[in-house]
Amino acid sequence: MKRLVIATRGSQLALWQAEHTKARLLAVAPELVVDFNVITTSGDKILDVPLAKVGGKGLFVKEIEQALLDRAADLAVHSMKDVPAELAPGLQLAAVSSREVPWDALCARDALTVETLPQGASVGTSSMRRQCQLLAKRPDLKISMLRGNVPTRIRRLDEGVFDAIVLAAAGLTRLGLAARITQELPLDVSIPAVAQGVLGFETRADDAEVIELVRRAIHDPAEARRVAAERAFLLEMGGSCQTPLAAHARDLADGTGLGLVGMCGMPDGSRILRAEVTGAAADEGDAAALGVRLAAELLAQGAGEILAATK
Repeated sequence: MKRLVIATRGSQLALWQAEHTKARLLAVAPELVVDFNVITTSGDKILDVPLAKVGGKGLFVKEIEQALLDRAADLAVHSMKDVPAELAPGLQLAAVSSREVPWDALCARDALTVETLPQGASVGTSSMRRQCQLLAKRPDLKISMLRGNVPTRIRRLDEGVFDAIVLAAAGLTRLGLAARITQELPLDVSIPAVAQGVLGFETRADDAEVIELVRRAIHDPAEARRVAAERAFLLEMGGSCQTPLAAHARDLADGTGLGLVGMCGMPDGSRILRAEVTGAAADEGDAAALGVRLAAELLAQGAGEILAATK
């Protein structure tokens, strides 16, 4: 292979991710020429409507997947939390990166936290999952839609449109904006999105050369097990952007396996279910079984009623 084309969105964060991937590839294949195919996705174009109403996070992926299928690109780099539970036929998830900070982050004026925001404070987010968990803790908050790239969202906070906004800490950290975080939200306040903080690398399923290269350059097998657990939960729940769902896997302290915590709730925070499972995770299959168990726990609590109501 002499040349490889990376498909990426054009936001500042997406281009950071593409450049990071390029550097990792060149570290193991310095003779390679790496180019970018920058794609404006439907999710980038439709900014005045909540994602839940127009197709969900898959809108950030569809056109990029099509570029792979059309051979206009060889490798797609995604924020793993944006990748649907099921990929397009003919494509596969070849590798995942190590995880950056996984937590949600509150960025507030006056260095406030979720607990110290004033009564009725205005909070911006594009995520039903974040809205649900924030309102479960603080039903007085006024949650409003906030779409756009990271700098745009920060600018709207600085302009006084919101008292606070909630973003992924990973994106802020990667863009050198970690100083804007006034609180990293702990698990008891906000369980992160599935695979939040991880980069995913998608290829054509039959492109063995690219698969081998990206796995050698950037794949993290331990992270892949954690991601497999979280994504198996998402697939088993059959959820969409209309349903607040979250899962986060972590290594057990004794090194025997994984702990997986998950959440399903109503968008207004009026009902929220949580569960946790632990078990062996010697490989991705074991880890995925944990995700299925977690889904079963929540369904036994009544999550099916929430899924039906939000769809």
